[in-house]
Amino acid sequence: MNSNTPFRPAERIAGLGVSEILRISARAAAMKRAGGDVIILGAGEPDFDTPDHIKEAAARAMRDGATKYTALDGTAELKQAIADKFRADNGLGFELAQITVGAGAKQILFNAMMATLDPGDEVIIPTPFWTSYADIVRIAGGQPVLIPCADTAGFRLTAEQLERAITPRTRWLMLNSPSNPTGAGYSALDYAPLLEVLARHRHVWLMVDDIYEKIVYDGFTFSTPAQIAPELRDRILTINGVSKAYAMTGWRIGYGAGPVELIRAMAVVQSQSTSCPSSVSQAAALAALQGSQEAVETMRQSFQARRDMVVSGLNAIAGIRCPMPDGAFYTFANCQGVLGLQTPQGDGIGSDSDFCAWLLRDHGIAVVPGSAFGLSPYFRISYATSAAELTEALARLGRAVASLRPAALAV
Repeated sequence: MNSNTPFRPAERIAGLGVSEILRISARAAAMKRAGGDVIILGAGEPDFDTPDHIKEAAARAMRDGATKYTALDGTAELKQAIADKFRADNGLGFELAQITVGAGAKQILFNAMMATLDPGDEVIIPTPFWTSYADIVRIAGGQPVLIPCADTAGFRLTAEQLERAITPRTRWLMLNSPSNPTGAGYSALDYAPLLEVLARHRHVWLMVDDIYEKIVYDGFTFSTPAQIAPELRDRILTINGVSKAYAMTGWRIGYGAGPVELIRAMAVVQSQSTSCPSSVSQAAALAALQGSQEAVETMRQSFQARRDMVVSGLNAIAGIRCPMPDGAFYTFANCQGVLGLQTPQGDGIGSDSDFCAWLLRDHGIAVVPGSAFGLSPYFRISYATSAAELTEALARLGRAVASLRPAALAV
């Protein structure tokens, strides 16, 4: 008889789990290892290798002995490169004390929430949203306030929605442009009415995730709120990193810039969790920001060609409707037209989750349902994979949807 006391998780995580994106990717990978013919379109990372000059900088740092602890939230050299990037790309001037570096942009988000939220504080998050946003808020004791943003509005939050959502407990608004999962971007004109609302509500701060800044298409002009409304800069945290633009997801370097008092509070959180980011990864990030940007443009052009192919292929499938993304490397297609149909085996497709589970089980296509991002009925495809795999996936998807029948006609 086992007399051990059953494990009891802390209440702050009892209702949370590993993201559905990771679960789907793990299930698909297991099927592939078992010999299944599976195309995985769930991962949110570039399929390109990290550029050579970045890897060489990391190797040089190791040879030179730069393998010790660094300053708590980033070396002075890397912070200066980040400041130079903000000035050159965004017209923003930051002192080094206004910049923090962490183990990925996710840690910057986490540090900010842990440093600022008290129990019951509210964070407004437009949906669909990257799945970690709401869970990070909950872990920090806050309450996510999810605002659905329809594709008819470009998946963008409106000023009217924001105004209605703000309460005395609102602490933050979180925005992501271009967005994961939709690829929708906020232009300066899109941001302006939202920033006007925030100007009237001085207790609300803005956290903006710019991680896909460099991956934009069709002449979309990237803007970030701190450059549009400098009068609000004392309550804006601008987050970015090297993961997506430089194909450095595994290096785990993200950064943020904002008011000194906020950055100091975030450093307290980091000091009691990871301490400094990897010294070698910081050397690599320094090379990424200061070195040639040719690889960034090469990857962007490839992603744009894949985007065009995937959007065209999806819109050619009856029952599927896919808006054109402004950036990132995702499509977020509406699958309302297949709901209520049945598979050849007689299984009903009642939701986007049903649809995606069936695509993986019977057709070897791993995509993520919109419900994982807070908005149904949609599904996300990551086109950060080869054109050959995308072509095959679209062909399988087309055959799969064509096999569906109305319930009354299903055999």
